[in-house]
Amino acid sequence: MIFHVTTKQEWAQAQANGVFEAPSLQLEGFIHMSEQHQVAGVLQRYYAGKTDLILLHVDETKLTAPLKYEIAPSINEAFPHIYGTINLDAVITSSAI
Repeated sequence: MIFHVTTKQEWAQAQANGVFEAPSLQLEGFIHMSEQHQVAGVLQRYYAGKTDLILLHVDETKLTAPLKYEIAPSINEAFPHIYGTINLDAVITSSAI
């Protein structure tokens, strides 16, 4: 299982579109993901003080787009990246943070 932090609005848009596409896909070419033990650090570094957040729980075996683990140079740790949209049937659950 891998995870992605998003907003309620972005998640609602994904449900309307039939796929999830984070802004980073257009900007960087991939969607940033985390393993479970990395989620707290991601929230602390990038989402401090933000509300209306949703945590997507994604089954990586159901993804239709390529998944690669790559080093984040800022903290020298490997994170999962999805090179394409996330098919909604790969999202096992979503929960408010």
